[in-house]
Amino acid sequence: MVKHQPLQVYERQLCLSCLTGIYGCRWKRYQRSHDDTTKWECLWSFILFCTFSLLLVWFYFWWEAHNDYSEFNWFLYNRSGEWSDGTVPILAATAAGFTYIAFLMVSCNCSVAVILHFGFIGVTVALLTTAIGVISVTQMWGEEWDVVWISLQATGPFLHIGALAAVTALAWLVAGQMARAEKTRFQVMVLLIYLSVLLTLYFIPLSITSPCIMERGSLKAAPAIIGHQGAPMLAPENTLLSFNRALQRNVSGLEADVTISLDGIPFLMRDRTLRRTTNVRRVFPDRQYDDASLFNWTDLSSLNAGQWFLKDDPFWTVQYMSTSERWSVGNQTVCSLEQMLKLAAKSKSSAVFTLRRPPANHPHRHDWVNLTLDTVLRSGIPQQQVMWTVDSNREMVRNVAPGLQQTSVQKLPLDTLHHKGISRVLLRYNQASAQDVRLYNENNISLTLYSVNEPWLYSLLWCSGVPSVSSEAPQVLRKVHYPLWLMSPDEYCLIWICTDIISFAVVLGIFIFQKWRMSGMRSYNPEQIMLSAAVRRSSRDVNIMKEKLIFSGKSHLTTSF
Repeated sequence: MVKHQPLQVYERQLCLSCLTGIYGCRWKRYQRSHDDTTKWECLWSFILFCTFSLLLVWFYFWWEAHNDYSEFNWFLYNRSGEWSDGTVPILAATAAGFTYIAFLMVSCNCSVAVILHFGFIGVTVALLTTAIGVISVTQMWGEEWDVVWISLQATGPFLHIGALAAVTALAWLVAGQMARAEKTRFQVMVLLIYLSVLLTLYFIPLSITSPCIMERGSLKAAPAIIGHQGAPMLAPENTLLSFNRALQRNVSGLEADVTISLDGIPFLMRDRTLRRTTNVRRVFPDRQYDDASLFNWTDLSSLNAGQWFLKDDPFWTVQYMSTSERWSVGNQTVCSLEQMLKLAAKSKSSAVFTLRRPPANHPHRHDWVNLTLDTVLRSGIPQQQVMWTVDSNREMVRNVAPGLQQTSVQKLPLDTLHHKGISRVLLRYNQASAQDVRLYNENNISLTLYSVNEPWLYSLLWCSGVPSVSSEAPQVLRKVHYPLWLMSPDEYCLIWICTDIISFAVVLGIFIFQKWRMSGMRSYNPEQIMLSAAVRRSSRDVNIMKEKLIFSGKSHLTTSF
């Protein structure tokens, strides 16, 4: 005789079997959909990471390129013929794109649906525009990428600490993902990638070099500051007011760009035409596109060289000027080389200028060097205060004026420099490495680097031992009385080791805690979790389910009997 279980026990077992079957099927369907979702999450995470990394480099590039914004805008002017601050839309678009991608990176950890619905178009646009921007800068302004590697010498130690802190915090997400993952291969892959990045950050200080990691006793005197075009952020460039403003900031020298007029007068003008820095459009509208050297000095003297500064406000400084200062700025005229040299002689400052050769149809194309040399000698400035940069007829110039400081604007071998009697070198700041600086100093070659406008770059060159710099912002650099940061090798090594130890301890603690936390969750199988969820339903739903199960159970018993 078959021994039957009590009806109450049978009801409980039947209810459990039914719920297990129902929720077990649902769990399998969830696992299959979860596997597909995980693939999409990995793909989108990779795309987002690549886009975020590209935008991060792009953003960092423009942040550090602030030193050369004026050069970039002048470069755009030469291509378009119209002056505008081209950095504003670039910075705005970069900041917006970076913020948007950062938001998607955070949302990625919450729901892949957020990315699928809101991220595809935005990520595509951000990726394409950034890639186009990188390619354009590389083709048109390629040398500016050097600012990234130069700036890393100033920011490297601090970026290392920041990156290590970020990757250490990322351990919480990595450990949680590993603890939830079902596949061992996925766990191993995630762990290896994370540990590779972490170990790289632990040992990357071995490759970080900076002139500012040095003994404090080895620091040399601050570089002398030469006002490039005077103080062009405070007054119109290459005008007497601009040079006076620079001298008020105690610069050691004045630098200008020189062109020869039609009647043989050297005057100061950076551009090929007069459109940007004078009112030639109003005075000589039919000649506004002519080369500046095709105007005689009488015509040049009649032009206003200050109103453009008030109108365009190229450095966002006009709003801080008083009424009298604006009046002075608005009444500036084109300055001659002789006027600048007399001002330098009066203030006992050095003078350096770059000379542009007149075009082929100019009457003084062949005697341009002689005209400029005669102007220097006629101005009364002591020869030792003038840095002569013109390479043409240099031997003749040395014979006529042996006291001039022969200066090269090209990076030449030391033997060539000594052979030509050159004692000074004027280079862009990215053309001379720390090793070049030491080599020039050891061989009594005075080095001047241009254009240095930011305190971080000035501090870096100070630590490198650069004797002098040319700057468009002497008023900014004069406020730097000591390098922004300076630490000995022992201090840096101590910071490095302490940071790594703290990071390792935090990462290890996070992984242990996440494993302990997830192990408690894994003690429940899917059936138990689903059954518990079902039991938590309202009593009415449970009673209805029990009645259906009991009825089906009684039918089964009747049939068996």
